[in-house]
Amino acid sequence: MGIILIKHFFNLLISFWVLTIFTFVLAHFFPQGVSFIFEPLTDPSLAQDTPTNIIELTIQLSQSYYYYLNQIFSGQLGFSSVRGTSVFEEFFIYFPATLELSITAMIFALGLGLPLGIIAAKQKNLWQDKLIVSTTLFGYSMPIFWWAMLLVMLFSLLLGISPVASRIGFEYDIHPITGFMLIDTLLSKQPYATEAFYSALNHLILPSVVLGTVPLAIITRTTRSSMIDALAQDYIRSAKSRGLSLTRVLFKHAFRNAMIPILTILGLQVTLLLTGSLITETIFSWPGAGKWLLEAVYRRDFPVIHGGILAIASFVILTHLLLDLILTYVDPHLRRQQ
Repeated sequence: MGIILIKHFFNLLISFWVLTIFTFVLAHFFPQGVSFIFEPLTDPSLAQDTPTNIIELTIQLSQSYYYYLNQIFSGQLGFSSVRGTSVFEEFFIYFPATLELSITAMIFALGLGLPLGIIAAKQKNLWQDKLIVSTTLFGYSMPIFWWAMLLVMLFSLLLGISPVASRIGFEYDIHPITGFMLIDTLLSKQPYATEAFYSALNHLILPSVVLGTVPLAIITRTTRSSMIDALAQDYIRSAKSRGLSLTRVLFKHAFRNAMIPILTILGLQVTLLLTGSLITETIFSWPGAGKWLLEAVYRRDFPVIHGGILAIASFVILTHLLLDLILTYVDPHLRRQQ
């Protein structure tokens, strides 16, 4: 297991190195220059294409990249050109809201997708299976912004049972402790803490459903395919022949082996959730990192764009590493191969 950890850590370093090179090169194309994060090239004469200048230019680029890495590891991602605040501090103000929304959306997708996939596999080619497959295909193919607006019109404007914007009602003043509104309301000592918790939960439901719809469809279809393959194996027929109950066969034998493909696609769903949060947070005025980054694009706030891309991509890399480690631990065949 120690060798596997070393291999994954080495892959993490390579991924982060490629990411820093990409953002380093990207920053050179910003119209305001690159001085907001690292030392720019100071000698314009090096742009002439001569062997000596190429060597000196390479040296200066290496020194600039080294300074750039030092700035990143020290948490210096520059300052917003609009607000003048630290990009690093701004990211950790907005990102917990995105993380809370993404976690809730993933819980919704897993909590509904796994049972639906199991039911579809158990009732293969029956009407239940066809209904679930057709519904998931519809959920996977429809645009997320159209689905969000449809739910807003139905549950907010027509029925009036769900709020449209923000993370909590404006009448509640909750001091941020963790950045997760549900947790902060529980930790709050305000007399209206319980009402604030239900308000935050009510504000969270609709955006989570919108953001989790596509992962729900993918998880359901993957679970169905994995369970159908698992139920066709010889050890399942042996378990049935021994008189084991259907519930035990499904969950103890079939589902445990069907979890491998499901864990594999979860890493892709993290990226899908973070990219989908750009649209979801904008529609619901959710003060998260997606909305923060999109507003920076509108305002041409290049330090925020650079820092947001770097921070979010780093989080995705770390999440994929963690899921790879879990998958390696769960799958003995993969562990033996590595």
